[in-house]
Amino acid sequence: MIQALQLILALSFLVLIHELGHFTFARIFKVRVEKFYMFFNPKFSILRVKKFDGKWHVKFFAKNDDEEWNQHPEQTEWGIGWLPFGGYCAIAGMVDETHSKDDLAKEPQEWEFRSKPAWQRLLIILGGILVNFIGALVIFTMLLWHWGQDTLPLRNVTNGLYYSEILQQEGFEQQDKILTINGEEPEDLSAVIQSIIIEGKRDVVVLRGTDTLALQMSEDLGTRYLAMQNAFDKNEREKKRADKNYNKRRFVLVAEWIPCVIDSVFPDNAAALAGMQKGDSIVAVNGVSTPCNILMTEELQKHPCDSITLDFYRGGELQKAHLFIGDQALIGVAMKWNIFEFEHTDYNFWQAIPAGIKYGWNILAMYVKQFRLVFTKEGAQSLGGFGAIGGMFPSTWSWYAFWHMTAFLSVILAFMNFLPIPALDGGYILFLLVEMITRRKPSDRFLEIANEIGFWVLIALLIFANGNDIFKLFF
Repeated sequence: MIQALQLILALSFLVLIHELGHFTFARIFKVRVEKFYMFFNPKFSILRVKKFDGKWHVKFFAKNDDEEWNQHPEQTEWGIGWLPFGGYCAIAGMVDETHSKDDLAKEPQEWEFRSKPAWQRLLIILGGILVNFIGALVIFTMLLWHWGQDTLPLRNVTNGLYYSEILQQEGFEQQDKILTINGEEPEDLSAVIQSIIIEGKRDVVVLRGTDTLALQMSEDLGTRYLAMQNAFDKNEREKKRADKNYNKRRFVLVAEWIPCVIDSVFPDNAAALAGMQKGDSIVAVNGVSTPCNILMTEELQKHPCDSITLDFYRGGELQKAHLFIGDQALIGVAMKWNIFEFEHTDYNFWQAIPAGIKYGWNILAMYVKQFRLVFTKEGAQSLGGFGAIGGMFPSTWSWYAFWHMTAFLSVILAFMNFLPIPALDGGYILFLLVEMITRRKPSDRFLEIANEIGFWVLIALLIFANGNDIFKLFF
């Protein structure tokens, strides 16, 4: 429920500022805005507000047809619809889904969108995209100003890294230290993933012990990674369906190599009953070496509802403990994770502005680069709808996480709306650029047909993405 609430609040906020961008530029150029609605309102609206005859008029749960209100088209009607899938800003004389063929058949009026010069129409359309992206930069700036930034530089990960099976196939060995990727030193783990998976960089130099080695990544590493992640997620969903109490894991591609040192022992659990203590260092499960936390977790997952033997060091002495673990394959301890030195950076207001802009641009660049993977079979299978987006929010409330995810989604919304698909802002922008170059305006009928086609393409994509979410619930 907390995830769902965060998703609804974030999307409502982003739709609101997006439509306000269109509204603001429309009013600057004296174009009428007939309606401004949060959520869609077929047949009736939860709330309708409009000012005419010198005062504000308010209606709750009212039908949309109202002759008295329709006699004042120069005033904007504000409202809240009942269908929570976005919102809209109905701009007079704009060829879109908010206007009928009869509206477009009338002679253009000076206060209509279609009567304005191309450059003004372009700015009105760009308004939503600009506000979404600038809004994201503002949020990132405020986050850095208020909370600062914590990073774990790769150079501080002195134990090297854990590598999943797919990276071991590329030549990595456990505890290799990555020195450079295509000649550049990666700042942190996220930069490693972005470079070799999203950007497809192939030349990696690692330090293995005292030897420096050059590795060549495969061209299809990105799609193979998606295929392996999809298979892993499917296996986790099957376990979850078999046991509703099962805690789904996430696929780990690469991570810090952290030894298995117990930070605390939970009372009345397997480890406590076996006499294990804080500071014990686990090195093996059933005789299988588990020198890092992730390897230990993977080995424990093989023995749910089973008796196991743990080899561990206490005070430099190797000891054994016999435990019975339940269906969650947990031993009842908290492991010590933060063993490396993080770097914290505080920003004053003026320092946070360029830092926030840089952060937002990097997010946009990363998303644009990974968009190429969407057009692969594996990428299409990874697409998700509202369920997948909601799952990106944390299950407990955090203002930092909420605003960070909201800003991230705002960047995505700006980029997706910029795509040259009719019915999206990018489709209008494309037609306007063609008009400005050729000095020939597409006919209203052409725009109407193009938008109708684009609308159904978007509906198909929406059904496909959310269909993926539904499919994953059952398969």
